Amino acid sequence: MYTDKVMDHFENPRNVGEILNASGLGTVGNPKCGDIMRIYLDIDENQIIKDCKFKTFGCGAAIATSSVATEMVIGKTLNEAMLVTNKAVLEALDGLPEEKVHCSLLAEEAIRAALWDYAEKNNIKIEGLKKPKADLE
Repeated sequence: MYTDKVMDHFENPRNVGEILNASGLGTVGNPKCGDIMRIYLDIDENQIIKDCKFKTFGCGAAIATSSVATEMVIGKTLNEAMLVTNKAVLEALDGLPEEKVHCSLLAEEAIRAALWDYAEKNNIKIEGLKKPKADLE
């Protein structure tokens, strides 16, 4: 059912935790399945993501997508982080079962919500970034 990569990120999640005084914080949820994902970003003065942590309440797929998404944005510029889409997350995990694909969308939206928070705090625009939805259906 789940790929080896999904199981690895579920059993050994990377970057779990919080970043105090995070540069950007994004929280998204899906009321249908109950998953809630929070992404913390630490962004330096050159707009490079130095660190990314997550806290997720949800199924194994939600934890795995959170974990891999944090790995995908660390060391990236803000514009490069915008390229972390749900499809990129799915590819990084070698796929998810159809009924769990929404977890990859949560990861994308949590990153974008954290980027939005950073942009708002710093009065900047990030090309292609739109105001995040409170919850995804």
